[in-house]
Parts: sequence; C-alpha cells; structure tokens
Amino acid sequence: MAEGFLMEVCVDSVESAINAERGGAGRLELCSSLLEGGITPSIGLLQVVKQYVRIPVYTMIRPRGGDFLYSDREVEVMRKDIELVKSHGADGLVLGALTEDGRVDAELCMELLAVSRPLPATFHRAFDMVHNPMVALETLVSLGFERVLTSGCDCSALEGLPLIKRLVEQAKGRITIMPGGGITERNLQRILEGSGVMEFHCSARSSKDSAMKFRNSCVNMGACLTAPEYGLKVADVCKVRTLNAIAKNTL
Repeated sequence: MAEGFLMEVCVDSVESAINAERGGAGRLELCSSLLEGGITPSIGLLQVVKQYVRIPVYTMIRPRGGDFLYSDREVEVMRKDIELVKSHGADGLVLGALTEDGRVDAELCMELLAVSRPLPATFHRAFDMVHNPMVALETLVSLGFERVLTSGCDCSALEGLPLIKRLVEQAKGRITIMPGGGITERNLQRILEGSGVMEFHCSARSSKDSAMKFRNSCVNMGACLTAPEYGLKVADVCKVRTLNAIAKNTL
C-alpha cells in the first residue's frame, strides 16, 4: 500500500484477491459478477479468499444487479447474507439502498447497519444514483457509514471529479470519500491531486484466455450482455503495482 493512500481493489475470484494483495492493495471489496457491478459473493468464495489473503476483506451485500430499490423479501436476503458473512470472517461490509424518489433509504440502511455491527460499512455506488448527493452525504454521515464509494455521480471518477472534490470538502473528515469507476494508471494521478482523497477504488483487471481446449461457440451461459464465454478478467499484479506506485509518487 502506498504510504498516505489506501488502494481498494474490487475482486470476484480467489486469483484476483491474491493478485491484488501481491500488487499492494490495502483492502479488498469482495463480490461476485463484476459485470453487473458486483453482487453478494458466495460464502465459499469468502472463506477461501480469507485463507489466502491477510488484508481486510469488505464483502458486498447486494442481492441482485439493477436498481437499489429492494422488496421486503430482498431485504430478508440481505439481512441473512450479512449474518452469514459476519460469521465467516468478513472484515467489513459494502451496502446501500435507495427510496423510489432517489434518496438514501435511511430506515432500511439503519436496519442493515444494526445487523452489521460491529463491522464497519461502506455505502456503495448506489450513491451515484441519488437525486441530491450533498443531502445524501449528510444522511450517510448521520447513519454512521465509514465511507462512500462514488464516481461523482458521473460515468467515471475522472468525469465526476468536480463533485468528488466538493464531497471531500463537505465531509470534513466525518466520512471517507473514496473515488471509484474507471480509475486506471492513465487518470489516477489527476484524480488524487484534484480531489484531496486518501483512498481510491479500482479493479485493475486484465483479460485472460480460458484454458478450455474444446469450445462450443454456439452456446452462451448468460444473457445477451455477457462476458466472453472463454475469457476471464482477473486483477493484474502489474496493474495494481503500477497504480500503487502512481499513488506513492503523487504524495
């Protein structure tokens, strides 16, 4: 981890988790299906990742892809998932929920945070879908979230940089603002220098070809928007190290 900056890497496999730690990540966000923006990982994945890494593992609590307006049954799933990941070694949680009119669902988040205690929690990029980010930030502070992950309510952290800077100024250290979304070695320095943040979030992935020799090109296991059937994306040790070095040299 670069002194002064903490790099969180989002991972959805054991290989990515190991690579992220080897490259210098200070924390992992563990999820499944990064293609959907990340959903709750399996307990098996959490257990095996915890066997192989020493850095903190924050576990995503998100029952499905799509929006952040949840039904009562989906909330039941989230509560149960929190209980399970707590009992299987998660170091922190990543969660969030919104109301139908684009506000932070304070009542539901309070309920989920109560189940989460004593683990710390990050409010995920549901924040980027809120109607008023400045009001939403105050809600998160009052609820007791440790940090918020955001692209500045834009398609990438670079494009959302002006808002990220405003959020850092408004937060005044009461909650950590962590930029994420499209962060690469090409834009990290500009984001760090332009925002005043001390943490950042990235995937640092590279494509990896499948080891399968026999391939049936007629069949896809997912929907029309899916990853290549015989291709994988994993955290790249070299990319993580490069990002870490950029952060260190930005000080």
